[in-house]
Amino acid sequence: MGGPLWARKDERAWTIPKGEHDPDEDPHAAAVREFTEELGSAPPDGPEIDLGQIRQRAGKTVRAWARRADFDASTATSNTFEMEWPPRSGRTATFPELDRVAWVPLTRARELLVAGQVELLDRLAEALARS
Repeated sequence: MGGPLWARKDERAWTIPKGEHDPDEDPHAAAVREFTEELGSAPPDGPEIDLGQIRQRAGKTVRAWARRADFDASTATSNTFEMEWPPRSGRTATFPELDRVAWVPLTRARELLVAGQVELLDRLAEALARS
C-alpha cells in the first residue's frame, strides 16, 4: 500500500487493487475501474476466475476476480491521494495509492498480503489446481 504509514514495510503491507463501489454499480465494473486507477492501465484481456467475497477484520467487504493474462508490473503508475503529513503539521502531501507493484510467487504473496486478503490467494490456488 502507498503512503507514509506503509513506507518501508513489506510483510502484511501489500494489497490487491480494490475500492468501494456505489450500491447501483456493478462490482465487476468497479473492480476493472479500480485496477485501471491504481495501476495506470486497464487490465489485459484474458479468462477470469471469480474469487468471491471476503470480509476483512475491520469489516470491509472485498470482492475479487483474477485474470489469466500478461501484465508488466514495471509499467504500473498508481493514482495518488492527499493527506496531512507529518501529522498535525497543517501541511498536505501527495502520495501514490500503491507505492510498489510486483509479481511474486504465491508463497511469498501469502507473507506480503494483508492478512484479511490471504483467503483470496487460497481460492485462487484452489481454482488453478482444478484447471
